[in-house]
Amino acid sequence: MNDFEYERRFFCRELPAEYNDDDPTLIIQSYYVHEGNYGLRVRVTARHVRCELTASTDPLAVLDAYREQFSEAFVTVKGPSVGGTRYENEHAIDSGIAVELIKRGGEVIIKNRYAVWIAQDGWSVDMFGGTNAPLIIAEAERNAPVTNLTIPKFCVTEITDQPRFNNDGLAAHPFGEWAGEFEAELAKNGPQFQQLFGTNTMEQ
Repeated sequence: MNDFEYERRFFCRELPAEYNDDDPTLIIQSYYVHEGNYGLRVRVTARHVRCELTASTDPLAVLDAYREQFSEAFVTVKGPSVGGTRYENEHAIDSGIAVELIKRGGEVIIKNRYAVWIAQDGWSVDMFGGTNAPLIIAEAERNAPVTNLTIPKFCVTEITDQPRFNNDGLAAHPFGEWAGEFEAELAKNGPQFQQLFGTNTMEQ
């Protein structure tokens, strides 16, 4: 059993209209451990739920409002991300139990996830709410290292090995607390795309 995930991740400013399909997956998850880029997570997901997320969104209020519509739940152990590779071991649990666990502890984040197909890869685009709004992260994930990737034009810069952008990092230190600092870094250094994964192709 392969307990590693292989992905490359990118900071975005928007999701183009052609990929915004009106049917994202609503995700609420709580991190109980998030030290040193290790994480223990409980997650619930709901499909066919249209929930607009803003900086004022309260994840726990949304959890209560849609608790009967969360159809899947998982507990997951994650290790540090190194070179686009991260240990992950995930197990399904009862969604009702997961809702109660999230309500009772951990650091909670909420997001809408859009599934899009670009070139040869399936991508997940996460649009965050609450204290992480208006962060948007796109990721390409494969069953092996993500090499020779076609990077869509809406990706601004690569954040693959930046722990602060991992979900456990965002749970501990939400994007809203350091967005200005990041934007200043981006303005100073410009977009960065890793050259360790074969040849990058930028979508035209």
